[in-house]
Amino acid sequence: MYQLRDVKLSRNTRTLLQIDELTLPAHGLTVVLGHNGSGKSTLLKMLAGQLKPDQGQVLFNHHLVHAFAPRELAKHIAYMPQQIPQPALMQVRELVELGRFAWRGWLQRWQSDDRQAIAQSMDDTDVAHLAQHALDEISGGERQRAWLAMLLAQNAKMLLLDEPSSALDLAHQYQLMNLLRAQVAKQSCAVIAILHDLNLALRYADRIIALQRGTIWFDGTPVNLLTHPALSDLYGIDLDILPREGKHAVAVVA
Repeated sequence: MYQLRDVKLSRNTRTLLQIDELTLPAHGLTVVLGHNGSGKSTLLKMLAGQLKPDQGQVLFNHHLVHAFAPRELAKHIAYMPQQIPQPALMQVRELVELGRFAWRGWLQRWQSDDRQAIAQSMDDTDVAHLAQHALDEISGGERQRAWLAMLLAQNAKMLLLDEPSSALDLAHQYQLMNLLRAQVAKQSCAVIAILHDLNLALRYADRIIALQRGTIWFDGTPVNLLTHPALSDLYGIDLDILPREGKHAVAVVA
């Protein structure tokens, strides 16, 4: 689905991202890891068509991402940035309804599939009980779930999520990851998510891409990352991997 070729982006003589070649398929859950400033959000913005590289190509289904009209791109790609806007007077349900704009525009009537998509996405993200609440009346974690509901209602085949679990409590973090895994399985879609929690990535990802200083430091499966001889270099701290019989191994600070 995605192909990146000879991509480079720099600001003020600093290289933010440099990727010679990267292919991201149309299915599976890919997690992007890396320390702050490693280029994670820059990569996601390029995939979402929000940033154009200084050189190289970012292709989606063999077409340049930035060449798509915004509404057409929204039919294929749903993107949640790290800093989500907070329109104070908008209710949760009104926000989720925006997810259907790519398919209906402003003037067309809602169809049964629109109403079903909106209701289902609100149920899946546990915000149905907040439908009539204004966004500035709810917590940061609830707003994050409301934005995710909007993305699910968009019914795109590619979800791009920049730190979707950052404001969530522990229970909702695991609910989110289970939901993303279910979306991948149910709709044969692809999810690319930036996470900071290594153990969430190890537990749920099909593929992990780790960035350092704007370049790809690792690209492979969670199992391969666990056995990487320089895993501690990823975040610059010593890590121990604790195997658990019948369960996923966990990484802890040594």
